[in-house]
Amino acid sequence: MTASETAAAIEVAHLRVRRGGRDVLHDVSLSIPRGQITGLLGPSGCGKTTLMRCLVGTQLVAAGDVRVLGRPAGAKELRSRVGYVTQAPSIYDDLTVTDNVGYFGALYGRSAADVAAAIDSVGLTPHARQRGEQLSGGQRTRASLACALVADPEVLVLDEPTVGLDPVLRVELWAQFRSLADQGRTLVVSSHVMDEAEHCAQLLLMRDGRLLAQLSPAELRAETSETSLENAFLALIRKEASQ
Repeated sequence: MTASETAAAIEVAHLRVRRGGRDVLHDVSLSIPRGQITGLLGPSGCGKTTLMRCLVGTQLVAAGDVRVLGRPAGAKELRSRVGYVTQAPSIYDDLTVTDNVGYFGALYGRSAADVAAAIDSVGLTPHARQRGEQLSGGQRTRASLACALVADPEVLVLDEPTVGLDPVLRVELWAQFRSLADQGRTLVVSSHVMDEAEHCAQLLLMRDGRLLAQLSPAELRAETSETSLENAFLALIRKEASQ
């Protein structure tokens, strides 16, 4: 492998974001390796979505550097290499699944076969002719994922994709994410549900706009002497507060 192929997929150095006259991200630095699922976890309002917007280049930053695949976040060269799935499904209700994915595919010059492959990869082929308004919540999330996958991105940024879904659908989506990582893609997946950390190779733990730790689930347990990841996270917060 070349140096560029083995380098981290995402590098963030001393990132600071201000909103409404106050800091919402405080001096965040991190490194995300290629070909793995990295979980971005923390309570609602801790800055996860703001950080993800920085990674895809849609957030104005006050200071710091964000580089994705060796380029500044948001660079033109990254448009087809980085996929972003927002928490709210990003599909048109009056278009079919095929038309939704086809619209995004056209932006990247993808063929009808590419569109069909993206839909099939998320298990929506039987529903390809249904309109967005006819889909269930889980199907809408899958359709949004297909809209991102049709560009064949190397990096996928997913903002709380399992929120509001039943346990069965959550398990199915995480299996899908694992399959994508096995293909060599880099996934950054946010959640406020700590048990989803089990699906991640490494974790970015946030609170109040600060990065508390970057480590694997096993390392988190070892550091806190807790078996439950939720209890381990709470123990980490207590440790930080006491310092």
